[in-house]
Amino acid sequence: MDVERPEAPKLLQTFNADGRLNDTTAVRIGMTNSSMYAYVADGRNGFDVLQLTSPDDDPTYGGFSPKLEPRLIAHHKTRGPALAISEGLDRDRAVDEAGDQLAVFGRKGARPFTLAEMQRFYLKNGQIYTVSNTATGEPLKSAVTEPPKTETPTPPRRGIPRRK
Repeated sequence: MDVERPEAPKLLQTFNADGRLNDTTAVRIGMTNSSMYAYVADGRNGFDVLQLTSPDDDPTYGGFSPKLEPRLIAHHKTRGPALAISEGLDRDRAVDEAGDQLAVFGRKGARPFTLAEMQRFYLKNGQIYTVSNTATGEPLKSAVTEPPKTETPTPPRRGIPRRK
């Protein structure tokens, strides 16, 4: 959409990956240093990733409003319909595609992380920290302990005669 004049928006192009995107319910846009992506919840079809701009394929990628050249680059069939995509957390640091930090935004006195500070995010005992969907042992017990439940006897009523 061209919304340069909000009172008169214009449709510039549509994209449905040759009919493959036909149940779309949500889209989120994400960027790396020089490429823009659309993450698409495509209902009964699953989850798709579109590359919208690329320095290799689009000479206008670096402009203020580059011409989008969407192409489907990834698809995942979900167990149920893909209906929504959560919003990513906003951060105040930019990182390029190689993982190098480029800039820090919006905080007085902020500085880029040192290598040691960055490594605390992704290393555990000198190894890259990873997670898996497969359990490797018994679940941990809760650290919160509740006091034992005891019944408090009901005191007898005074002054009110009981019926027999």
